[in-house]
Amino acid sequence: MMRALAIAAALAVCVACTDTGEGRAYYEGGDATYDAVKKATEACTAKGGQLQLKPQGDSTHLADYACVGARSN
Repeated sequence: MMRALAIAAALAVCVACTDTGEGRAYYEGGDATYDAVKKATEACTAKGGQLQLKPQGDSTHLADYACVGARSN
């Protein structure tokens, strides 16, 4: 019984480490490679916005960037 609880606790910790708090794992947004950031910047600029790193964001994760000031379609 104790072994099962220890395994369950370890799995819960692993799941918590992969969650961004937005309902998806950090790696689902993709890597922020030069080409990916360039493409996202161009798409954001076309909408009238500016691509910015979110507060406390990791610059290596594309999902941690936001298009700020973009006009709605």
